[in-house]
Amino acid sequence: MMRVFLALPLPDEVLSALRVQQFLLPLPSAVEPEGFHLTLVFLGEVQDRELEAAHERFAECRVAPFELRLQGLGLFGGAKPRAAWAGVAASEALARLQGKLEHAARASGIAVERRKFVPHVTLGRFSPPMPDEAARLEKAVALGGGFVSAPWRVDRFCLYQSHLSHKGARYDELFAYAL
Repeated sequence: MMRVFLALPLPDEVLSALRVQQFLLPLPSAVEPEGFHLTLVFLGEVQDRELEAAHERFAECRVAPFELRLQGLGLFGGAKPRAAWAGVAASEALARLQGKLEHAARASGIAVERRKFVPHVTLGRFSPPMPDEAARLEKAVALGGGFVSAPWRVDRFCLYQSHLSHKGARYDELFAYAL
């Protein structure tokens, strides 16, 4: 069994822009910048045979390369924020790719969670902060709401393995799929 997911890797210039945004936010706990990625489908704990079948289907998923950019900042968790993120500018091509990959995973027997795809890059994960800290964080996110990254050309997606530890998650690229 492996804990795996499909995601878009980010180019260096976008990673640098995200580091700046992360620095400007009073995050109780920040994600390590080497962990920045844009998750397309979280596959969870998967048996080797399921992953082999899915691998072939993922390789068959084709969309034309497309341009993408990050846009805006936000928080998950409502009144009790638990994660800060950078959003993604609307993209039909991204939605089409994500839909094809989710379908391929299900067709391979992987039980993918049924939830709306909200493309984002996680900047921090944390326990809900105290009200005064939450207010500072919300204000900083609002001030960073105009964040826009440079566009980049998406020409591949990757299969990553996630290793969890008390220090956080570490991600290893298992395979890259060209579009």
